[in-house]
Amino acid sequence: MKYSGMTVIAAVSLFGFSMYSEAVAKATVEVDYDHGKAISPLLMGVFYEDLSYAADGGLYAELIENRSFDYSAAEGRGWNALSFWNLETRGGGDGQMISDSADPIHPNNPLYLVLGIRNPGEGVGVINHGYGGIPLKAGEAYDFSVFARQLSSPASPLTVLLETKDGSEVLAQAEFPAITSSWKKYTAELSPNKTVDDARLVLLAHGKGRIGIDMVSLFPRNTFNNRPNGLRAGLAQAIADIKPRFMRFPGGCLVHGDGIDNMYNWKNSIGPVEQRKGQRNIWRYHQSLGLGYFEYFQFCEDIGAEPLPVVPAGVSCQNSGASVSGAWGQGQQCVAMADMPAFIQDILDLIEWANGPADSEWGAKRAAAGHPEPFGLNYLGVGNEDAITPGFEERFEMIYKVLKEKHPEITIVGTVGPAPDDDDYRKGWDVARRLKVDMVDEHCYRSPQWFWDNLNRWDAYDRDASKVYLGEWAAHDQGKKSTLRAAIAEAAYWTAMERNGDVVSMASYAPLLARNGNTHWTPDLIFFSNTEVFPTISYQVQKLLGNNGGDIYLSTACSDVEGRFSASTVRDRSSGDTIIKLVNGESDFRSVQVKLNGQIGILPPALKTVLSGANPDAVNSGRGAAAGDIVPVSEKIRVASSFDVRLEPNSLTIIRISGK
Repeated sequence: MKYSGMTVIAAVSLFGFSMYSEAVAKATVEVDYDHGKAISPLLMGVFYEDLSYAADGGLYAELIENRSFDYSAAEGRGWNALSFWNLETRGGGDGQMISDSADPIHPNNPLYLVLGIRNPGEGVGVINHGYGGIPLKAGEAYDFSVFARQLSSPASPLTVLLETKDGSEVLAQAEFPAITSSWKKYTAELSPNKTVDDARLVLLAHGKGRIGIDMVSLFPRNTFNNRPNGLRAGLAQAIADIKPRFMRFPGGCLVHGDGIDNMYNWKNSIGPVEQRKGQRNIWRYHQSLGLGYFEYFQFCEDIGAEPLPVVPAGVSCQNSGASVSGAWGQGQQCVAMADMPAFIQDILDLIEWANGPADSEWGAKRAAAGHPEPFGLNYLGVGNEDAITPGFEERFEMIYKVLKEKHPEITIVGTVGPAPDDDDYRKGWDVARRLKVDMVDEHCYRSPQWFWDNLNRWDAYDRDASKVYLGEWAAHDQGKKSTLRAAIAEAAYWTAMERNGDVVSMASYAPLLARNGNTHWTPDLIFFSNTEVFPTISYQVQKLLGNNGGDIYLSTACSDVEGRFSASTVRDRSSGDTIIKLVNGESDFRSVQVKLNGQIGILPPALKTVLSGANPDAVNSGRGAAAGDIVPVSEKIRVASSFDVRLEPNSLTIIRISGK
């Protein structure tokens, strides 16, 4: 039966009377091997921002919360220096805990804990439960460290214990015989005898007097690539599995901050962790900066991604001073013009830190951290979805001109505001055209249907103007987590990016990470708990796209198309493979005839990978196919210069044809 270009297939079950019908839309996709163009090999990337506890309690592997006693009420949660620490007295012990700032470890780390022990009993100390419980694995090594000093004689021994949540079992412990009168770092390796998800750390003193305590740290030895002060292995691996060609960091709104005094200063994030200057996060919690610029660059190097740091453009976030409830505050603030030369010098110092020789002033600091060779910085973002005001424009131009004069080898990425079609977007592009900015950072959070309606967005862009970095984008499906509908719309938009890969140089979904129970934004790409990682459907799509990129776009023409459908074809010159992407946004099957024009001869079997589902409202639990999640399924298929493909409803289908 045929009607309106659709074919209906009817079937009767052999084991009963159930019947089904499938509407099959037809389409033709013609790939022209003789007409290709070079596109950006860096198209797929990731954008990392410390949002929704993405750093402390997330990607950064530290297990102790408020390890340096720097939490404050300014972070909007009623916190103070002793938050997440509880006094513990055992066997008749008696004492108190306070915070102090006299003679700290370092001026950047001004507060510390003072234990006052009146009667040591069997121990007076403190307890920390980490971020809702400390996850431990039996037999694995954990590096404990603490800075301590005896504030009054006699010298007191210290004991560190890992215990079950209720304190009924000791899982590991270490002793420090006597604490000296000056700050000293004490270390121990702890290996728990039991796997638990919600342990606690206990630090006990055993002598009368007063003891200063700071930088209490518990770090798993098993970090990503076994890096000291490194990243949580499973979470970092989930990012690496996308195969991003670049990583943008450390934000986001985090970069230009909640007022001038809250801008992200990269210099505060390098050097020994006890000398880094943590601060209030614009998202209303604390950032320790234990995950800092060295760790970001090192992670980029570990996963083969270009580093793309972003620095403020001399102005703060236009939402600066907003209350926890979201009320507007003082708005965008500008760095004083008298302070701009020093502000720009900080950016120049960053380039020297990343690229300078080990005997340069800032290159020496990188070398001292363990990386004598330059990192190789090629891209630098200036500004983040700023309001394009006269104050912004004046300062951005100052920064841009100095950077292009002194470092023409660096690609500078400007900003065109927070939306793809507002006044800031238009003004930002005017600035970019006038200054001939290398690349601009467009942002786009819209409904799934918007992405389908805008597949031709970049077709008419000026090929001689600034290149485009789609720095933040995601389909927002009525406030839900990543639905299948949203993920398929994102896949369709990706085909438009590949088609315009000579203009769109980079793209990164946002936000990347969110801790369950501490989420400030929805949707996010990867959710996580203390022990598990929960990839969304959008993550599955991004991973498929990242693992199937190319650097040559082959002309791909679609005809006889009805409804939501898109396609693109790329070649990967390193492997010679051809990768065809077919996106069916309808809830019906679709029959597609693929013609490979200009391809002669017998083709090897291809790998077909499909991500699909019957329900466009589906949301993954993140626990895999066994839990009913939507995940990719692959099989080998035969292809020829002309072959047919049956597309599942709500699907992304990738056909990879080997070039060997």
